[in-house]
Amino acid sequence: MSQTDVVLVLVLLSSFLQLISGSRTILREINNDNKVEVDYAVELNATSFDAVLGDTPATYAVVEFFANWCPACRNYKPHYEKVARLFNGPHAVHPGILLMTRVDCASKINNKLCDKFSVGHYPMLFWGPPSKFVAASLEPKQEKSDITLIDDCRTAEHLLNWINKKLGSSYGLDDEKFENEQLTSNLSDAGQIAQAVYDVEEATTTAFDIILEHKMIKSGTRASLIKFLQLLVVHHPSRRCRKGSAEVLVNFDGFYPSTMQSISKLDVVMGNDEGALRNLQICGKEVPRGYWMFCRGSKNDTRGFSCGLWVLLHSLSVRIDDGESQFAFEAIRDFIHNFFICEECRQHFYEMCSSVTSPFKKSRDFALWLWRAHNKVNERLMKDEASLGTGDPKFPKIIWPSKQLCSSCSLSHGQKDNGSGLVDWDENEVLKFLTKYYGETLVSLHKEKGSRLGNDVTDGAVEELVASTNAIVVPMGAALAIAFASCAFGALACYWRSQQKSRKPRRS
Repeated sequence: MSQTDVVLVLVLLSSFLQLISGSRTILREINNDNKVEVDYAVELNATSFDAVLGDTPATYAVVEFFANWCPACRNYKPHYEKVARLFNGPHAVHPGILLMTRVDCASKINNKLCDKFSVGHYPMLFWGPPSKFVAASLEPKQEKSDITLIDDCRTAEHLLNWINKKLGSSYGLDDEKFENEQLTSNLSDAGQIAQAVYDVEEATTTAFDIILEHKMIKSGTRASLIKFLQLLVVHHPSRRCRKGSAEVLVNFDGFYPSTMQSISKLDVVMGNDEGALRNLQICGKEVPRGYWMFCRGSKNDTRGFSCGLWVLLHSLSVRIDDGESQFAFEAIRDFIHNFFICEECRQHFYEMCSSVTSPFKKSRDFALWLWRAHNKVNERLMKDEASLGTGDPKFPKIIWPSKQLCSSCSLSHGQKDNGSGLVDWDENEVLKFLTKYYGETLVSLHKEKGSRLGNDVTDGAVEELVASTNAIVVPMGAALAIAFASCAFGALACYWRSQQKSRKPRRS
């Protein structure tokens, strides 16, 4: 072996030793037959603590304070993770109930945070409503507090038993997703839709994850995605999704120029960890995943994403102005046709869209058309699910809104031969219901929580973000539609309307 070969071997060996000494992931992969252990508990620090706990849809939170050098903490982690996997993550067994987090007190950034909660030993676990942890402190002998010390958490079994006593539940460590849930549909409770703002955020994020994962952005689909992004920038019910959509939109031309004839450059860009399109996070970095608050099914593979997407489309339909109705129709039609991954579903939807013979001139007409289209879909799926047994028994497809949900929406009810409802609708009342249900009520939870859910970003900040970035070249009609939408985005609309790709960004 030559001297050069010896040097090369020593360098490689040194690099490998450094890598494994500083990477727990690699050690886990070696020791577990290449299976990477997943941490379900969310690790927080002083910077993210208030933001994450103030923004979770979970009803309760558990915060574990630990130190990374503590042997007892390392031994306790598998127990904590067994419980956390039930409540956290995209595959949570009981989502939306409990957020389980941890804070490393051995990290200097967390010193003051651990002091605020009077952490005196490791591990130390606290329980309470997530909002009560925000900007909170806890004295050692404080008796009355919404935050409670968990005094029996030695094993996963002990911790889960403690949680079950608090919740009045009977969760088990071997629970499988949804199968043991005692969900009630409460279809007559109109206030439930307020929780769907989280589902709309997750559906938006999931849709764009699918687009990127399946490399669906091509020369023929590029324009339709831009139009849909324009619609989201102005009318998405979530402020952080409006901001994220604007970031994606103004950077889109850099990732996928209109002159590009292939997706080769896009593949290169998406492979770059810094500035990649997928890393822009269309609804922000802290969007809850796997919860499905309003759209949660009672068993595996029901509701979820498809329900969240329908809620998004209805919420868009009641937020547009008259001048945008045709633009919104085309944007939604083309988005579903090009990017919804269920082939049969998108074909059916496109056929319904193709039956529209004249442009929409009123937002009222489009909102009602989408409502009728949704009922047609439900009516078709009723038959399929009844014959195949694939429906959700707790949430069967119905012709909606039901009499319980909107007593004034229907004048009379009849029956078709197939058993589905034949309803004489009062469409003026239906429109009032849609506007309140998908408009006012849907965002009421955000209004109650204030700016925390928007990450303290105003719509004006989105305007500045877009106005200070290179323009995306779009059709004149699309720009005008956005211009009619909101004064808050006037700068964006004027910038797009110019259609001058080489024009320098306007500074406010």
